[in-house]
Amino acid sequence: MYVIDQQAISAQKTHDLSFEKGEYSTYLTSTFPIVEPTYSEFIPLNLLRRMGKAVKMGIAAALPIINRNQQLDGIIVGTANGGLENCIDFLNQIVAYDEGVLTPTNFVQSTPNALAGQLALMTKNTGYNSTHVNGSLSFENALIDAKLFFEASTNITSLLVGSVEEISSYNYHIDLLAGRYKKEIISNDQLIQSNTEGSVCGEGASFFLLSNSPEHAIAEIVDTTQIIHPSTADLTTLMNVFFEKNQLSMDAIDLLLLGKNGDNRLDYWYDDFQQIFPETPAINFKQLTGDYRTISGFATYLGVQILTGKINGAHPAFNTDFPTNCNNILIYNHFDGIRHGFILIKKGTR
Repeated sequence: MYVIDQQAISAQKTHDLSFEKGEYSTYLTSTFPIVEPTYSEFIPLNLLRRMGKAVKMGIAAALPIINRNQQLDGIIVGTANGGLENCIDFLNQIVAYDEGVLTPTNFVQSTPNALAGQLALMTKNTGYNSTHVNGSLSFENALIDAKLFFEASTNITSLLVGSVEEISSYNYHIDLLAGRYKKEIISNDQLIQSNTEGSVCGEGASFFLLSNSPEHAIAEIVDTTQIIHPSTADLTTLMNVFFEKNQLSMDAIDLLLLGKNGDNRLDYWYDDFQQIFPETPAINFKQLTGDYRTISGFATYLGVQILTGKINGAHPAFNTDFPTNCNNILIYNHFDGIRHGFILIKKGTR
């Protein structure tokens, strides 16, 4: 699968490439919200006022890609929670109105496939349309879906594939009570070194125009794999099989992108994983945006920006130097120590 174009909305100013130019936003808050673009530039006001945050940020990340690339054969989205805030509002309305006549807006916006459907309506796209809701592996499963779609295609085909997650007050507090997030306030530039329990909740939307043709490709998503409830030995075995399948030596990896999140109960996974690639430099990415279930979409965006030379080791967001001319990057992320996902990306021809 070849990446032709991409766009991201995150806690950094990625939507206008200010982050790529060296601007690094720091936060000292309990959550790391996105830097919101001017939505009215992308979305008609009569639609905008009805949209939940997840749908808004997803459309604002996807529409610029669509506007720059008119050919689009389908839309695939990965999201763990979708517009959960609207879902809770709808359920509260059921109680408030005693199961009477309800306004449909919150219900329509609350379903996880609301974003993919809204994008199809706005762009009049009648092609393949799918949403994957698989927890912290939602984006990886969206990539697998795209790969299967391309394998079944005989013509040059393009798909819009992305991920979106919002900070929902309801879900945030459930995860906070479950111990997933820190009780203390910590800045994002100290997140990885914090060495306390939990991480910090983030949000974001990342979208990619993928094609089965290498023409005009800025990068290639070579493959993705996943594993649930592994041991450290299982990860080693998985990587041996993964690289043998893709006919690539582990020594060919120029950079690891790791999902360390400052949780001292779970970050050992990444330390152990680095032992499989002892000579390969590694950088972390969750200090940029906080942690959320489909952050691997943002990690893929970041990896492509590194491959194309738009981000290098001199960037203030990273305290570790890494090669300026990377050809192969491996992304490893887990959200809760249970579901582990891997994405291998390669420099494109453009």
